[in-house]
Amino acid sequence: MTIGILGGGQLGRMLAQAAYPFGVRVRCFDPDPAASAGHVSQLVVGNYNDELALKEFSDGLDVVTYEFENVPVETIAYLEKTLKVYPSREALEIGQDRLKEKMFFKELGIPIAETRSAESAEEYFAAIRDLGYPVVVKTRRFGYDGKGQYLLKNERESRKVWEELRRSRVVLEQYIPFDGELSLLTVRSRSGSMAFYPLIRNNHREGILRMSRVPAAAGDLQSLAEQYAQSMMERLEYVGVFAIEFFQHDGKLLANEMAPRVHNSGHWTIEGAVTSQFENHIRAILDYPLGATAVQGSVTMVNLIGRLPDLNGILAIPDVHLHLYGKSPRKNRKIGHITIVAGDDLSMESKLTEVLNNIGHHE
Repeated sequence: MTIGILGGGQLGRMLAQAAYPFGVRVRCFDPDPAASAGHVSQLVVGNYNDELALKEFSDGLDVVTYEFENVPVETIAYLEKTLKVYPSREALEIGQDRLKEKMFFKELGIPIAETRSAESAEEYFAAIRDLGYPVVVKTRRFGYDGKGQYLLKNERESRKVWEELRRSRVVLEQYIPFDGELSLLTVRSRSGSMAFYPLIRNNHREGILRMSRVPAAAGDLQSLAEQYAQSMMERLEYVGVFAIEFFQHDGKLLANEMAPRVHNSGHWTIEGAVTSQFENHIRAILDYPLGATAVQGSVTMVNLIGRLPDLNGILAIPDVHLHLYGKSPRKNRKIGHITIVAGDDLSMESKLTEVLNNIGHHE
């Protein structure tokens, strides 16, 4: 059996690593001949609109999935003519467009921040007057790791950003002074069975995820988050791992974004959960029984951004697991992550301090 993965980044790399214990072969597709997943899987290089390259990629595959949501919908449509592709094309279309995403949440009755859309200067400035400062502006498409996002505090900033974005369609959101950022990873198989991971508490800086911790100590919000996720997955007839990012505000959850794929905030699951998100994604698209999702102790994942730490220093810390993606360091680039697994919160704090001191930044 051979699985195809659209995208050859670190998520594709970790999916490939999770597939091999099942005796499954993996073939990735990416425009970059140096794609990270190519170190551990077969790699077909080509543009996403190159039908000859896609034909080479798809030949002999049993099922196709994707590792990021900016794969063109037309690519999925082409592959769907001959293959099963999971998650669905509809999930991809929604995940690619922040306005469609917000409307999808509203359709299902899932709370969000007040949102407006704009395609002209008149609509843009009218939305700002309506929402008031501070206001968050985001491009509708191609936004990740803080790209295409702006927090505006006054008219001078809003005019400057409009000059930068005037040819883009945007969404504007009421700024929420949230108490915390949470994410939920959930998985649904082809036969409709579902499993939920515990809520994850996340720390972002400059729009980039820096740290994820579980358990999140989110109280009754776990069951509420699961209700929201279940309604979305059933509506989409979703297959695979699905991530939802929330703001925790006044004891409630406000949906911020969704990702129809495995997710950075779930990297801790490789060592910290009974079954990793990557293995459960493979199980789901092959319609195998889903694995248990319980957290094993107190777990923290720290992203390595831009530069490598002292590897000997990191590896000398007990219960610390290092993952490097084979990517050359550069500013704001995710080049790896570290997962710490501890028996209790007190032990975790000691190990986490040591890790952060070693890599030279504090969260």
